[in-house]
Amino acid sequence: MSNIYFTEEHNLFRESLRDFLEKEVVPHIEKWEETGTIEQFIWKKFGDMGYFGLAYPKKYGGLDLDLFYTVILLEELQRINSGGFAAAIWAHAYLAMTHLNKEGDDTIKSKYLAGSIAGDMIGCLCVTEPFGGSDVAGMRTTAIKEGDHYILNGSKTFITNGVYSDYMVVAAKTNPELGNKGISMFVVDSSAKGVSATKLDKLGWRASDTGEIAFDNVKIPVNQLMGEEGKGFAYIMQHFALERLIMGINAHARAEYALEYTLQYMSERTTFGKSLDKYQALRHRYVDMHADMQLCKHYNYMVADRLDKGEYVVEEATISKLKSTKMADEVAYNCLQFLGGYGYMEEYPLARIFRDSRLGPIGGGTSEILKEILSKIIIDKKSYKPAT
Repeated sequence: MSNIYFTEEHNLFRESLRDFLEKEVVPHIEKWEETGTIEQFIWKKFGDMGYFGLAYPKKYGGLDLDLFYTVILLEELQRINSGGFAAAIWAHAYLAMTHLNKEGDDTIKSKYLAGSIAGDMIGCLCVTEPFGGSDVAGMRTTAIKEGDHYILNGSKTFITNGVYSDYMVVAAKTNPELGNKGISMFVVDSSAKGVSATKLDKLGWRASDTGEIAFDNVKIPVNQLMGEEGKGFAYIMQHFALERLIMGINAHARAEYALEYTLQYMSERTTFGKSLDKYQALRHRYVDMHADMQLCKHYNYMVADRLDKGEYVVEEATISKLKSTKMADEVAYNCLQFLGGYGYMEEYPLARIFRDSRLGPIGGGTSEILKEILSKIIIDKKSYKPAT
């Protein structure tokens, strides 16, 4: 463990969290993976333990801790080998709740942020659309002001927690003619008239509910606008740094878990009178992957440290996601191979890791989009400034 970033308190937190997950979550994972439904009770348990409030103000029930507590939460969630369960937790705690905290006013925070920290409410972030994918500025969902309401129409897709959430943080165009300068953020109750969600059937992340959401003339009170009208695109871009870093951290953590598991397997599995960890070809391939994982891990820690200090790390966080998710896919592919036929069996962990890992280079901005963003920063010298 890197002592530059982790104190004794951090390490004690990791131990107690690992213990909690082992006792309260692991016994239910197989059922949730099978049904695609995470039972309600676990949200409240997470809330009671303070895990949703790690990075949030004490005023709303949070703990206001440094970002490395979040790093630990993300890493440990990967070790229980359900990318779907992990995604449901972090999409609530860091996608939906980040917007509530940064853009919501006191009334919104007192209801939605406090409720989210307590584990009484589940949130989701609705940005991606069926026609747009990673093209956020091209969104078609509109929220047109009529008197003391906005009328919301459109659709969103690939929304984690989209089906079972209590509220949605929604990006919509309040001034469609202004393009990306006409996007605003709203908090919308999932039970509102005109909101409907359909569950999607996915290759991996089986435990999480991922929804396609439709908005049909949904009336949103004007006080549920978050931040300033027209600033939505800047808010989204600002928080993408954290989302990309989260996905980078998830990637190095699942790769580390896959490598640990595989090494244990290789030490126990024998062929032709010797264990697999004694074959030079496998040993060398293994240490290569271990080295790549370590490079990503320590880079990600550096980016987390800078983000925690308030630096603007769009370039670094983009690199984190791009490189770490590629590395994790390669690790999952090769570790599965090291297990031979057992790697292909669902009762062994590599099959699920292989499926779950594949979303890494897709979700939260595809690797192709990330390369174009980096090209603009590095080659075209474009600077992505924080929203003021």
